[in-house]
Amino acid sequence: MEQTLTIACKLQPSPEQIVKLNDLLKAFADGCNYANEQVKPGITSKTTIQSAVYQDLRAKFGLSANQAVRVCARVGANRKAAKVKGELVQKFRPTSADYDARIFDFREKDRTASLTLLGTRERIPLVLANYQSGKLKGRKPTSAQLCKHQDGVFYLHVQLTDEAPDPIKPTKVIGVDLGRTDIAVTSEGDSWSGSEIKSVRDKFSRVRASLQKKASKGTRSTRRRARNILKRLSGRERRYQTWLNHNISKSIINTAKTQGASVALEDLTGIRERTNQQPRSKTERRRSNSWAFYQLRGFIAYKGIKYGVKTMLVNPAYTSQTCAKCLHIHPIKGESYRAGKRFKCGHCDNHCDADENGSKVISLVGGSVSILRGSVLSCNLADHIRATKRPLALCVGESPRASAGG
Repeated sequence: MEQTLTIACKLQPSPEQIVKLNDLLKAFADGCNYANEQVKPGITSKTTIQSAVYQDLRAKFGLSANQAVRVCARVGANRKAAKVKGELVQKFRPTSADYDARIFDFREKDRTASLTLLGTRERIPLVLANYQSGKLKGRKPTSAQLCKHQDGVFYLHVQLTDEAPDPIKPTKVIGVDLGRTDIAVTSEGDSWSGSEIKSVRDKFSRVRASLQKKASKGTRSTRRRARNILKRLSGRERRYQTWLNHNISKSIINTAKTQGASVALEDLTGIRERTNQQPRSKTERRRSNSWAFYQLRGFIAYKGIKYGVKTMLVNPAYTSQTCAKCLHIHPIKGESYRAGKRFKCGHCDNHCDADENGSKVISLVGGSVSILRGSVLSCNLADHIRATKRPLALCVGESPRASAGG
């Protein structure tokens, strides 16, 4: 199995090269828009698109042979992605262009990249930190993407493809419960509090609101300073969240690798749509919509592939209501447990942290489907009926009605 890692490297072009880079990005986007308009929307094959517009792309927009091929491949890939969502590709913006081995080259000795532009080939210096230098040392990458970020700075996203190691045969499963109070809690007892990221987000929200007010009112110099500060702060909160998720995912995968375990996560797809239907204050809506659980899930998944740790998703239904000790769905919902931070089972009187209990249930669900040692999600049905006087309902992705008959 192959895994592709993208290394973002900052370009340091001269003023003349900046003009040429902008011209290339505009021609690439115009070519994509032309191909998207000329070829029927239902066609996603890059070969079919290329046969229809290849000559026009070269004649109308001055693209080289491989640049025209990359345009057709970009249109086809975007159409496939949009088709999955049931949408159509509307417009391409001049923010990126794809490169392959014939129109891109990286030279390690002087840290430069050679890029084919419109009618010319330019060698542009790269600004590499220790991380980028270490990843690119001794490598000859064959593909990259030229990107212009929102701040107007050009980056080269170099793609490195490696053979991923064979997955470790797991002997146990580490369950991970995701939430806002604690970003992540594992069944091994590790947890990462969400209080710090909450305070950081609230601070940035207050600062943005204040600066936006000053940017729309006040003297001309005040408005200009406020806009400059807003521009400088742009993306800082997002970068902090990314850094935090990288650290959490690295710690989880390292623990799993050390213990020879796999990792089970809740599948929280669509959680924003569900939570936004509930009546909440504007502040709570902002906090919930700024969750980055999907990013954290993606980081855990790709780090798992890199180190041979298997990851899986489990249905989150009833994981917070099932007792990890007796596997009964009988939580006590009194005043002291309404906040959701504590869990107490009404069947076996087990009480513990709610997130810790949830992570252990997720571990059990993941283990029952990934480790060939029989299901641990079982209990004595006769004892259960005598104790509760009602059918058993467990959370393995089924509703209580469906589970009761099994």
